[in-house]
Amino acid sequence: MAERDAQRQLAELLEVQLQGGSDAGGVGKYLLHRAKPHVPPWLGWAGTGLVGALGHWQWGESAAAGVGLTLASVALTGATWLMGKSTSQQRRLHSAVTVAAGSAWVTAACLAGPMTGPVDDLYLMAGPVMALSWNVRMVLRHNPEGSAGNSNPDGSLLEKVGLARAQIGEAKVEPNRVTAPVALEAGEQTNDDVTKALARIASALDLPTSAVRYHADPGSARRGDLVIVPEDQLATVADWEGPSNLGGSIAEPLVIGRYDDGAPLQVWLPGDPETKRNSTHLLIAGGTGSGKGETALNLLSEILSRRDVIVWFSDPKAFQDFAPLRPGLDWSAEGGTDTEVMVESVKAVIPARTRWLGAHGYRQWVPAAAEQQNDPAHSCRSDGRACGCEGMPFLVSWFEEAANTLRNLGDDAFTGIAQEARSAGISLVVSLQRPSYDQMSTSTRASLPSVIALGCDPRDEGFSLPEAVLDAGAHPGAWGNRRPGYCYLVSPGVAEDRYPSPGRTLAFPARAVKTMEQLAAWAQRNGAPAGPVTAGAVSGVAGRAYTGRTAPDSAEQTTALRAIEEEDDMNHGGLLLDPEDAHIDPEAELPDPQEGDDAPIFGQNTGRKPSPEEARRLFADALVEFEAAGQMVVGPKDFMDWCDRHHLSRPWVSERLKEAAMDGRLEATNTTGRWRIVPLLAAA
Repeated sequence: MAERDAQRQLAELLEVQLQGGSDAGGVGKYLLHRAKPHVPPWLGWAGTGLVGALGHWQWGESAAAGVGLTLASVALTGATWLMGKSTSQQRRLHSAVTVAAGSAWVTAACLAGPMTGPVDDLYLMAGPVMALSWNVRMVLRHNPEGSAGNSNPDGSLLEKVGLARAQIGEAKVEPNRVTAPVALEAGEQTNDDVTKALARIASALDLPTSAVRYHADPGSARRGDLVIVPEDQLATVADWEGPSNLGGSIAEPLVIGRYDDGAPLQVWLPGDPETKRNSTHLLIAGGTGSGKGETALNLLSEILSRRDVIVWFSDPKAFQDFAPLRPGLDWSAEGGTDTEVMVESVKAVIPARTRWLGAHGYRQWVPAAAEQQNDPAHSCRSDGRACGCEGMPFLVSWFEEAANTLRNLGDDAFTGIAQEARSAGISLVVSLQRPSYDQMSTSTRASLPSVIALGCDPRDEGFSLPEAVLDAGAHPGAWGNRRPGYCYLVSPGVAEDRYPSPGRTLAFPARAVKTMEQLAAWAQRNGAPAGPVTAGAVSGVAGRAYTGRTAPDSAEQTTALRAIEEEDDMNHGGLLLDPEDAHIDPEAELPDPQEGDDAPIFGQNTGRKPSPEEARRLFADALVEFEAAGQMVVGPKDFMDWCDRHHLSRPWVSERLKEAAMDGRLEATNTTGRWRIVPLLAAA
């Protein structure tokens, strides 16, 4: 693009020069003006002859002058060669040969005389040839019809940024986007040189740094594509008006915004065996105020609008941003123990889902897997007939504000899911502000191949985007929290030259709440059920904690049997009253002293030691209570109130937990001291 602009400007300047100064008509005037640009080489030829004649008159008999003229000729030729280093190789050589020939003739003419021997013949024959060579070069160089890829005009863009010897091929022009192939000088320049020059190219074009990108050819160290987007179309905020493909398949693209050239910003979660696109997990990363919440709303609303997917969603912020969409979720958790259960459930459904896919002849999840299995090619029967099994929808397991979950469960809480879930038709979505090594394990981060990187601290860019994308011109640290919704998308299905292209997600104004509520209602009526495979596997882990997608008016409210946490003290909404004390009249007189009231409270043995039979019965009843309340992950701290009620000690509970694990009633989780309850039917 820059080369074409340079040539166009040169052509226009030439035309002005040709037409300027002509205020009379006639063929003679026209030819004279057309000849003007070609006169300088001929003036140089004439001037060379004049200098030779004057030099002979002055130094014709001086031996010292001969030495001086010879040295001056060599010095002038060398200086011309050195000064031409920043130009093209062809122009450099042409200039040096011209100066060498002219200075040699002047030396000969000064010493022997311009009319002596072959000196005059060389002047009359070689001089016009040299002048004509420059005329031909000028015609070719200023031809507006010529290809920009065959030359590098003086003063071009690449010369200004230190890439004078690079060649730009024919550019591909699209609406608000120009892609030009670049070939660097072999052995002298590499793709890294272009990467380092991107800021200077943007400065030369008077564009922001993010408007210029370079996509290196993976098969070459000196070839690539220079991409320039002259107009930032992201400056204008675009509001979300509703899902892009209501009732479509989750395998179709999810539209979450637009690129800076106006193209749609799209992401795919399932894989596609036809196009060799892999299924993916997704990381949403961005600092405070970067628009991470609205980006998540874009993606979640697109997912819920598809017919063959279910969503399990954990949000420790109690669905502050996602409340309108919550009824459309198949399972929602507000952090803490509920999220522990969800994590363990996702781990448990992976083998069940992969077993079903393998039995029905699917190497990976495809939309046909969500339909009833009426195709003999995808039958679990051994006789070759269609099995008619109920389909299995795609599963999105989403952990919002995942830093909270990782602190509670450990930095490798998602590692097993990230490494194994893709083959089971499950996509893991993790959203957090800073995906650094101290937040999540490097194994988990390496297993999240897709990322939506929003504005962040410049020091955190390397945690969000691959190094190659940053080298190509991506710079989320330049936005910080000043441009909410600006992002880079790296994901399978997205062209690699789009990775360093900035995009912007859609904004959710207040009027969008009504549309989101309607979308959630649509998902309740038309969304896919979990299916027997997924529902059976999760029920074996979560018990009553998992109910599936239910209508708001039919949802049952259950109270978990757990210890009061610190945040409960701040948000209890009323007096903290133990139900066992509800019958006490606060105005009644205290009873008279009884025997034993003065017995010491402290310094005594804590609790009592029940018989083995009674211990097993009490503990079994406690686990049943927890299971009935939907709390499927427990630890000693959850038994504090229960211990007080039954006069038992915490060490006694720890011993019973270990015994229950040995009996198969409990299973260990990733977190030390936390156990997952195995439902009674599964345990039996």
